[in-house]
Amino acid sequence: MTTAINVCELKKDYRKGWRGTTVSALRGISLCVDQGESFGFVGPNGAGKSTTIKILVGLAEATAGTAEIFGVSVHKSAARMGVGYVPENPYLYDYLTPLEILTMSLRLHQVQVPDIKSQCAVWLERLGLAQVASRPIRTFSKGMTQRVAIAQALCIKPRLLVLDEPLSGLDPIGRRDVVDILAEYKQAGGTLFFTSHVLHDVERLADRFGLIHQGELRAVRSPAELAGEEESLSVRSLGVKPVEGMRSDSAGRWVGEVARSGLWALLAALRDADHVVLEVRPALSLENAFMRAIGADRK
Repeated sequence: MTTAINVCELKKDYRKGWRGTTVSALRGISLCVDQGESFGFVGPNGAGKSTTIKILVGLAEATAGTAEIFGVSVHKSAARMGVGYVPENPYLYDYLTPLEILTMSLRLHQVQVPDIKSQCAVWLERLGLAQVASRPIRTFSKGMTQRVAIAQALCIKPRLLVLDEPLSGLDPIGRRDVVDILAEYKQAGGTLFFTSHVLHDVERLADRFGLIHQGELRAVRSPAELAGEEESLSVRSLGVKPVEGMRSDSAGRWVGEVARSGLWALLAALRDADHVVLEVRPALSLENAFMRAIGADRK
């Protein structure tokens, strides 16, 4: 399988303050992302997520180590052809319109399409920007600007999408729309490398998670591996009578966690109480997995 991103022993040091104190943003991280894979990069502020992305897209230079996109060193501009990138806080020329931004992006990436204007119109429509396609971006809210940045990344038919907090600034409807579009991109075989603080969306989109803390990659897991590591199950039901081990979630709805060994006994108790079982799933939480990965540092 073709490797889309290959990072080996990547380090990045910064000079801080007038004394020139060295701060390590990345401490030798290594990871591979295959073509067609969706990889979620998760960690707190200052963990090294954005620094890694900036090195990949040529906005920062590593102190040591190597990084390649589809086998080409990120030091070469050719590595970024066909790579759609959206930073956490997009800066777009605010005197341009969304249509002009997308047109410029297509030309910069030398994308061959039958009709540039039609290609732009498709993505402006998908991102809810068709009605403002000819308005200058300086008149837009942060959420609308974010939509423009996502549209310009997708319109180039990217072989790889690199997104740093792509849902930042979006309202709930906008977040849902963008997650749906990214899910479609993934299902069509696109490669996705992204960071997000919205863990529910990471769990939905990512084939694997990289858990980074203090510049170190603490763990890389798939949802199946996380589920296998989880010893408890979450159970949701609908009923009137209370059942031991279940707590009221809302009117008539109950939720509880049970060890795997106790699942059948709980299901029998729910049946006897005339409950309808709505869901049984691993008590999987990316947040819990991350807290386990960095737990030693918090003691």
